[in-house]
Amino acid sequence: MNYNKVILAGNVTRDPELRTTPKGTSIAKFGLAINRNWTGEDGQKREEVTFVDVDAFGKQAEIVGKYFRKGRCLLVEGRLKLDQWDDKQTGQKRSRLGVVLESFSFGAAGENKSAEAREAAPAKRRAAVDAQPPTERDNDVPF
Repeated sequence: MNYNKVILAGNVTRDPELRTTPKGTSIAKFGLAINRNWTGEDGQKREEVTFVDVDAFGKQAEIVGKYFRKGRCLLVEGRLKLDQWDDKQTGQKRSRLGVVLESFSFGAAGENKSAEAREAAPAKRRAAVDAQPPTERDNDVPF
């Protein structure tokens, strides 16, 4: 059995980069910072920040490009995707584990939604339906 689902809540680390492929598909790339706070055995408060790259496609990418901004609090649902390539300068194999966005929600619990978030809500629901279907490669397990 295979299951690939990620749910993250954090803050956008940079304004999304929106581009369009030659075939007309929109792609948006942005970063998300997720904070973890805890108290160590010594009683000291600790914080750990995890930075995650997120990719969105199609109508969702257009919404991301229009409404997401650095600092915005988001809840993101998606799937993990491993990108692998050869570094052109060093020739070494490189990899990056990221998230492909499938759906999202603006803000955190208790946070007031802005006018732009309320305006985007119907489009966001439509975009969730337009999420890319899984491909055959999604079923390949690298181990």
